[in-house]
Amino acid sequence: MAKEIERKFLVEGDFMPYVTSSSHIEQGYVARSEELTLRIRTRDDKGFLTIKGRSNAAGMSRDEWEYEIPVEEARELLRFSRGTIDKTRYLVPAGRHTFEVDRFYGANEGLVVAEVELADENEEFERPAWLGREVTGDRRYYNSQLLKNPYSTWEK
Repeated sequence: MAKEIERKFLVEGDFMPYVTSSSHIEQGYVARSEELTLRIRTRDDKGFLTIKGRSNAAGMSRDEWEYEIPVEEARELLRFSRGTIDKTRYLVPAGRHTFEVDRFYGANEGLVVAEVELADENEEFERPAWLGREVTGDRRYYNSQLLKNPYSTWEK
């Protein structure tokens, strides 16, 4: 079992000059229980099946298992999802870490979120100038929740 530890932030500045790579992601959720979520994702020409456990109280840590599957099978499985999230993911190095910055499309257009994965919940990391308010633990920003309650419907 792998443990995912990450912090999530809104992006409030220009990160594009620092991008080292990007990829297109489409993902959906085909099963959900009280304890686990089953996500299907295509990332460019690859497919992935991911099982995520429930987040801890801080929303920073959870169990995660991810497996690469044939992209054709991932596309077939996405048909069982109640909608999909469409986004571009940018990799942006900052100090010893690399932020994953997601720019959302469709009903979540206008939302840009950065995540940094950590080895420990108390690990320090560089905070680039474009990094905005922390939203770690705010369930509204979970991709699975953005399908149910898209960013475009939020009061601004």
